[in-house]
Amino acid sequence: MMNHTAIDAAAERAIRTMRARNPKADPASVLPDVHPARIPRHIAIIMDGNGRWATQRGFPRFFGHRNGAASVRAVMEECAVLGVEVLTLYSFSLENWKRPDDEVAALMEMYAMYIEGERERIKRENIRFVQIGRWEGLPVVVQAASRRLMEETAGNTGSTLCLAVNYGSRAEITEATREIARKAARGELDPESITETTVSAHLYTAGIPDPDLLIRTAGEMRVSNYLLWQISYAELHVTGVLWPDFGAPDLHAAIRDFAGRKRKFGGLDDLGR
Repeated sequence: MMNHTAIDAAAERAIRTMRARNPKADPASVLPDVHPARIPRHIAIIMDGNGRWATQRGFPRFFGHRNGAASVRAVMEECAVLGVEVLTLYSFSLENWKRPDDEVAALMEMYAMYIEGERERIKRENIRFVQIGRWEGLPVVVQAASRRLMEETAGNTGSTLCLAVNYGSRAEITEATREIARKAARGELDPESITETTVSAHLYTAGIPDPDLLIRTAGEMRVSNYLLWQISYAELHVTGVLWPDFGAPDLHAAIRDFAGRKRKFGGLDDLGR
């Protein structure tokens, strides 16, 4: 069992690491009941419930998406204070193209506006912006805005905001497999040398640590083709809160839930269980 000195040293190391990325990180002031070393390094969120939120209030579905964007900013800001290194948000899936054309068009327009509107703040806060998913099929304005921000923040050393747009995990794994097969066919890669690390290096998320915590809002009990490879050992937290209502208290509840679990990664815990 760790003594208090060891615990304090671990807390200090965790906070130093956080503040090296973000000087504003101060998890102890926000969640004093959670040891800083138990703050998830990477949180992934399936933002569900925008449409239902709007429908319940008698508004068009797009009104829910607009209010959901406000929750994105609130969660980003809270993650920064908590010292979270990576935040990945499921913004638009490959399956979402099946929605009504006017809703899809409005979502794409709103996404491009969001990127432009947050550009200076993201740069000012030293955040690295990453977009994962298929670029093909996205409107030119969305591609231009996203690529520009990725280029402008590529050298930033703070936290990472990763948005999954036009994304599907099975498609991601399929594309990675094809590229690995091409390299093997060209003699650049020995099939016998292929490992899990090889596969990870060919995914959209190459270079990004796997999520520690996956949060899903609106009470749905499924992962919806989201980061299937990457969440192999992530802890899952499902809340009935609809995404536009999701705020700092809900994020705190998810992190407390995470911090109270023992992550064994297929092995045994300290008690041999």
